[in-house]
Amino acid sequence: MPLLTPLNPPITDWRGKTVWLVGASTGIGEATASRLHALGARVVVSARKQVALDTFVLAHPGSQALALDVTDAQAVQAAAHTLQTQAPLDCVVYCAGHYNAMRGSAMDLPDLQRHLAVNYSGALAVLHAVIPGMQARGAGHISLIGSVAGYRGLPNGLAYGPTKAALINLAETLYLDLRGAGIGVSLINPGFVQTPLTANNDFDMPALLTPAQAAQAIVQGWAQGRFEIHFPKRFTLWLKMLRILPNRAYFYLTRRATL
Repeated sequence: MPLLTPLNPPITDWRGKTVWLVGASTGIGEATASRLHALGARVVVSARKQVALDTFVLAHPGSQALALDVTDAQAVQAAAHTLQTQAPLDCVVYCAGHYNAMRGSAMDLPDLQRHLAVNYSGALAVLHAVIPGMQARGAGHISLIGSVAGYRGLPNGLAYGPTKAALINLAETLYLDLRGAGIGVSLINPGFVQTPLTANNDFDMPALLTPAQAAQAIVQGWAQGRFEIHFPKRFTLWLKMLRILPNRAYFYLTRRATL
């Protein structure tokens, strides 16, 4: 395969496509839903907050709100069934996320499990609900929002980082398993984005983007047929370089940078 061949079929025309964004009441999910709506997609937004979803629908005529708690696997299955009886799902984007800074010296087991339930197990529930329909059609696209925090272990990332590392591995495996079935898979690894999740950070966040900037980068990545969509590159490329460092060098540099 030529190195420059897109890993996924490029998505450049969203008109008439049905996109289900799970976790789209705020932040990257809401901004991406708004961007896709502007491009002509039929957008379905899900999250726990019904009021926020209703506000989105009022501002985006023709969109649909479907309140959903991703930790309830039966509810996820029922929601997916409802949507797939209305129209085939052309693209499903898993945006749901939970984040609190945590260190190994101060573990909070219930919050650790909450991270796992929302960030990873919820994604599994959605995938289990939508992949069979895409397989039957031989078409569709799945996109998981990970994070550069999943590249390697980071201070304060005890709860969040491992769940995003799991999503990265999951997306890579799904790509290998589903590519031959006509289903595209993409992985979105943002750097710092100004969202309700990152608002709790008490440290400097380099190359901080707005949700609208993140949405623009995501849509551009889909148009280019990329597997991994990471941004902003002036920040994420440095983190990618850290992935290949020997452990001794990585631990030394990370400690120096985060003291």
